[in-house]
Amino acid sequence: MSVQNDTLKQIPNDEEIIEPTPGQIMRTRALRHWGLMIGGIVLGIIVILALAAPIAAPHDPYTQTLSNRLLPPVWDAKGSINHILGTDQVGRDYFSRLLYGARISLMIGFATVLLSGFIGTSLGLMAGYFGGRVDLFINYLITVRLSLPGILVALATVQLIGGSLPVVIAVLGFMLWVRFAVVIRSATMQIRNMDYIKAARAAGCSAFRLIVTQILPNVLNQFVVIATLEAAHAILLEAALSFLGIGVQPPLPSWGLMINEGKDYMFFKPYLISISGIALFCLVLSINLVGDGIRDVTAPENRN
Repeated sequence: MSVQNDTLKQIPNDEEIIEPTPGQIMRTRALRHWGLMIGGIVLGIIVILALAAPIAAPHDPYTQTLSNRLLPPVWDAKGSINHILGTDQVGRDYFSRLLYGARISLMIGFATVLLSGFIGTSLGLMAGYFGGRVDLFINYLITVRLSLPGILVALATVQLIGGSLPVVIAVLGFMLWVRFAVVIRSATMQIRNMDYIKAARAAGCSAFRLIVTQILPNVLNQFVVIATLEAAHAILLEAALSFLGIGVQPPLPSWGLMINEGKDYMFFKPYLISISGIALFCLVLSINLVGDGIRDVTAPENRN
């Protein structure tokens, strides 16, 4: 027995197994999520091209050259390397307008999410934390908003006020806050009954401090997921409004407006619609893939 113990003592201990941190686990899970990776790459390319538009654009997107109107893309037999994606009906370079249109779409998506997210998150936090009459009143506001068809309200409002970039952002921001409010309210109601919230409340922490320092950081995951979905929704709504002629006004190169301007030539110059339509599709799809990926990676059932 003593010989066996001596033999065991001579066997070196294996190196201690280092447990991965939650951040490393989440990073590994994100790298293995193909939807998140593909969506992130496509979205990253679009964002880089939009930011680099003043440098990457070969021409001024607003300069009209009637002698070069309706030039086909470079892959056409009559295309020119000087205009890679051709020109529109008034001779403006289509590739340059596409790059600047990406900036407008991303700006609308980001600004709309900031406005609607602030409104919805604030209402959701108050409804979920205070409950009672505050919750009833905010639920009433949510019900009223849900009873109104969003696209029709946006159409009527923009038509009355007048279409412009700030107006479109404001209208969409005040129309897309409901999902933030509903999800954040539900998450806050679950968090407010946890022990550390009760202990902080018993220690004398104010409601504002509890909401900002304890509850808000724990609902940011839900906020990010909803923000990606609502950003894609806002971009589509802006494109629809611009296509109808009451959203972003000329000469701004909105993708929806570019589709509207090219609809009269769709049978003769289909690239005027197809290129901007494909770009809009790729942007919205990439944002949705990123949102779904974030939801899957950060889901509670996937946390070990």
